Amino acid sequence: MSARREQILPEVPSLTSLYGQAVARSARLMVRRPGPIVARLPEIAYRVDDVRVDQSQLAAYQHLLGEAGTDTLPAGYVHVLGFPVAMAVMAREDFPLPLMGMVHVANHVEQRHPVHAQDVLTVRAWAQNLRAHRSGTQVDLVTEVGQADGLDVLWRGVSTYLAKGKPLKGLALVEAADGSRPAGGRDPEAPLPAVTANWKLGASTGRRYADVSGDRNPIHLTSLSAKLFGFSKAIAHGMYTASRALAAVGPARGDTFAWDVEFAKPVLLPGQVALNLTPTEGGTDYLGWDPRSGKVHFSGSVRPLP
Repeated sequence: MSARREQILPEVPSLTSLYGQAVARSARLMVRRPGPIVARLPEIAYRVDDVRVDQSQLAAYQHLLGEAGTDTLPAGYVHVLGFPVAMAVMAREDFPLPLMGMVHVANHVEQRHPVHAQDVLTVRAWAQNLRAHRSGTQVDLVTEVGQADGLDVLWRGVSTYLAKGKPLKGLALVEAADGSRPAGGRDPEAPLPAVTANWKLGASTGRRYADVSGDRNPIHLTSLSAKLFGFSKAIAHGMYTASRALAAVGPARGDTFAWDVEFAKPVLLPGQVALNLTPTEGGTDYLGWDPRSGKVHFSGSVRPLP
């Protein structure tokens, strides 16, 4: 990160404003085709100081996701706090990929220390690891959250996004050894495990999560707005399903842990998700799938940090 210039933002950006910028940029690109896109990420990291928790937002998040009503922030809620700063990086004019239509394919979070509701926080975010994918181009958005008066990172998240159908010249394609990577490394032919819980998700699920996260991406809100971006219906936020699975793991996750998730088939709304939690010697594995088709929606694990 030493080569990146750090820019301090006066406040956490508005996601509504950022989505508006992204839609306007997409419209400009449709009218005026640019020259060849340079496969280079902006060498900048955004930082926001004096970030404080909105107590009513936290309570609403805990209630919706099934988290305990304590002053320790759920790891998924910390993602909510930092997401607008990472989004601001993707909304830049010199970001090489279109923000609208990008697919969230994976997340790796390290909860290194508990974060509390009364903490005054600093959020940093930047983009890295631009790479080719057989379906387009992938990029990682890194977000770090720490206390404003210290240097230690309390929480670190790496979100991987795929821009489908948007290959960039000059990027090498790196495939898995077998040419594929099933969700969570799981054999797609393996039998599905026993059901731990069955979620019934109503048509308003995306809007309800948007209310507590601020993420009002049109693909999550209504069937009409989702169809503009190629989906037959609105789809659940990936971080809603992943965070709800994390909440289901509960106290077994401990105070410090690594939380991984890979997203496969989107959850169409309304819909159902069958969830399995499997305790292991190293933590807990989880899997979510469509109980009718058997197709996997997401998979991941929660492991204690050393």
